[in-house]
Order: sequence, then structure tokens, then C-alpha cells
Amino acid sequence: MLTRLTPIVAIALLSGCALTKGEQFHNETLTSIQASENKISTQLENLSLQLGEQEKYIESLESKIATLDKEILRVRRDVIREVKKKNAPVVVPAPEPVQTTPTYEIVLGEVERVTIDAIKQSFDARVDTGAATSSLNAIDIEEFERNGDNWVRFHLSDGETPPTEENWIEAPIVRYVKIRQSTTDELERRAVVELWVKLGKIHEKAQFTLADRSQMTHPVLLGREFIRDIAVVDVSKTYIHTKKTKS
Repeated sequence: MLTRLTPIVAIALLSGCALTKGEQFHNETLTSIQASENKISTQLENLSLQLGEQEKYIESLESKIATLDKEILRVRRDVIREVKKKNAPVVVPAPEPVQTTPTYEIVLGEVERVTIDAIKQSFDARVDTGAATSSLNAIDIEEFERNGDNWVRFHLSDGETPPTEENWIEAPIVRYVKIRQSTTDELERRAVVELWVKLGKIHEKAQFTLADRSQMTHPVLLGREFIRDIAVVDVSKTYIHTKKTKS
């Protein structure tokens, strides 16, 4: 009987050992899976944190880019504004006349002899209070550019002195005026220059319109702007301060 029970006991013991080892393996497998899951979960959390940090960094970069875009637009507007200022035409106002206390101690005749400093030559001038501006009988008019400014050269003709290389007058153009001739409705543009003029005790810089005065008796006309607050005109007299040239 004991002999018969021995195999059964052995089988039972072997079965118990097998069950114990299987349960242990099962537990180890579950532990390993749990550890893997924990590891993966930790990795996922770390990745999520990294993605969050990256999103914040990207947002900060986008904010900086937007700020830079605004700064670039501001600088571009400033540059365009400066370029427009530099390219804008420069308006040079006509020089203000020197204000003097009117004394009217100087009396001018209707015709006087004036000297143009630029060429040291004298010409007959009609003093006309009816004309606002002064003018010259300019011929051979040539406009040119000097140092970026508009200049003009011309001869002042009295109908007697021949034009030569020595009596060219060169001066910067102060401005232009438009004159309508009595014989036509078209406007004629004329250059205006400033020249030093001497008439007796008067030595002033005056503005002259360059015009064809060949049909006039006198090559120089002095208008109101020249004699304003300086002198009065006695139309009954001529050559008060200068001598008439011999004809």
C-alpha cells in the first residue's frame, strides 16, 4: 500500500512545485509589465512637459517676431519719410528787402546813369515808379548749371557797346516770373537775377528781370522796389546824380 502511495505523493509534490513556479512567473511578468507601463508613462509625461516648454518657447519667438515686424515697419516709414524730405524741392524764398527809415533826402531824375558792378560799366537807366520790378535789356541769354544751381549768362546791351567775352554777366537765377505781353495772350517765362548797382550815393543789390528791351530807349529800368524808402523821383529832371553820356 505504501508502495502505491509513493508515486501519487511524488506526482502531487511535483504538481505543487509546478504551480508555485507558474504563479511566480506570472507575478514576475505582471511586475515587469507594470514597470514598463510606469516607465512609458513617465516618458510620456516628460515628453508632454517638453512639448509644453517648446510651445511656450515658440509663442515667445512669435511674439518677438511680431515686435520685430512692427519695428521694421516703423524704420521703413522713417526711411521713406527722410528720403521724401531729401528729394523734396527746395524752395528758396526771395531775400527780404532791407528795411530802412525813409528819409527821402535823395531825389532821382527820371533818367540816371547807373553802374553795374559785375562788369564795371555804366548805362542809362529810366527810373519808373509805375513799374514794380527792375529789368535789363539782356541779349545772348544762356542758362546753365553750376554746383547744382541754375545760373544764367548774358550781355547787357545798350545798342552801342559791342558784346565781348569781357562783358559777359554771370549770376545765379533767383526765381522765374511769367510776363504776358500786350501783343499776345501767351505767358513768357523770364529769369530774375540779383546784381549790385551804383547810382550816385546809392549802392544796393537789386533784382532784375532779364527781358528784351531793345525797343525801349534805355537798357535799364529801375522800378519801385529799387527806390523804395530810399529816394523819390522828380520826373521833370534827368541825370541829377550822374552826367549824360555824349552821343
